[in-house]
Amino acid sequence: MKRNYYIVALIMLIFFVISFLTNVIGPLIPDIIKVFHLSYTLAGVLPLAFFIAYGVMSVPSAIMLETFKEKKIMVAAFVVAFLGSLLLAMEPNYLSAIISLFLIGCGMAMLQVVINPLLRTSGGEENYAFTSVLAQLIFGLASFLSPLVYSYMVKALKENNSGGIVGLLHSLVPENLPWISLYWLFTVICLAMVILLILTKFPKVELKEDEQVGSLQTHFDLFKQPIVILFLVAMFCYVGTEQGIANWISQFLKTYHDLDPQTKGADTVAYFWGLMTAGGILGLFLLKIMDSRKVLISFTILALVCLTSALFGPTSVALIAFPLVGFFASVMYPIIFSLALNSINKDHGSFAGLLVTAIIGGAIIPPVIGLLGDAFGLRAGMFFLYITLGYILSVGFWAKPLITNKTIDIKKKTTHE
Repeated sequence: MKRNYYIVALIMLIFFVISFLTNVIGPLIPDIIKVFHLSYTLAGVLPLAFFIAYGVMSVPSAIMLETFKEKKIMVAAFVVAFLGSLLLAMEPNYLSAIISLFLIGCGMAMLQVVINPLLRTSGGEENYAFTSVLAQLIFGLASFLSPLVYSYMVKALKENNSGGIVGLLHSLVPENLPWISLYWLFTVICLAMVILLILTKFPKVELKEDEQVGSLQTHFDLFKQPIVILFLVAMFCYVGTEQGIANWISQFLKTYHDLDPQTKGADTVAYFWGLMTAGGILGLFLLKIMDSRKVLISFTILALVCLTSALFGPTSVALIAFPLVGFFASVMYPIIFSLALNSINKDHGSFAGLLVTAIIGGAIIPPVIGLLGDAFGLRAGMFFLYITLGYILSVGFWAKPLITNKTIDIKKKTTHE
């Protein structure tokens, strides 16, 4: 099939938009707590509303894909996200925030199901590894930029700049809710994506075996295997850890170090995602020279050290240690995913779908931290992350993949040279 680089570029844009809309929740939490007078527990429901959508929509989206195909699913996904963004922009309250985040999450889950097979078809199977890594880098870039855009828009509205887009937003955004401007921006972005997708002609995509949804019996059979359950818990713990940290960094810095969440808090969350992207690049190199289990063990231990430093260190240490947790967490998702698929000899498509569904961990862990934070203080609430990271660490010891990652013997290579 002829390569369609326009579609590849479009998919990269979609990865950017997914990340831009997804990973801005954390910086907003202190503002939302303050304006809506929420407890940590109620604030934790917000990421729950977003990530529960992945558990609800992932499998149905894969089933719908077989009937409605890629273009219709993608247009529908951005229409749903558009409605969610518009709802919160026009009716900023706690209930609409929950409904809005759920709708946006549903849209993002629908897109995730479609874009990976489409990327393989459009860019070519021989380029799939490269385009997948490029997509993750773009995803990380958007995660880094979205908190900075939030910080910029809030600052511009406070300074009462009257020109351009900011001037228009002044008439739409309540004075005490400058962060709502971000959801007007999301509304425009989603509408623009709907129009762009309607005008785009898509190639025909043939799903490979590992991209297809298996029968209900296949899923039941997988659940009978202990190794499947163990890896589902591992994926649940990873996404819960990632979101548990990202969503509470800003509030933690405000509570214990009296730092402005709209500037220092947002910047620290941005660096968390930025260093996660940088860590992923280093991880690609390390996986060429080390067993993936050893990489997972090493990086998880270092993540635990940095988390401890962030929770108990002074302000200067916390500002560095929180982003470094992101750096060392960067390899966890791809290693857990690959170890899982390499630990069974069939039904990889169904197993991959279950692993994606385990993203629901991002819905559960943040509110658990919030609940514990209300009872014992936010620092104590974040102790729960030691449990999730501890389980991830254990994967490096008990995982017995049928196929291990291929590595380069540096000593042997040096000798031959």
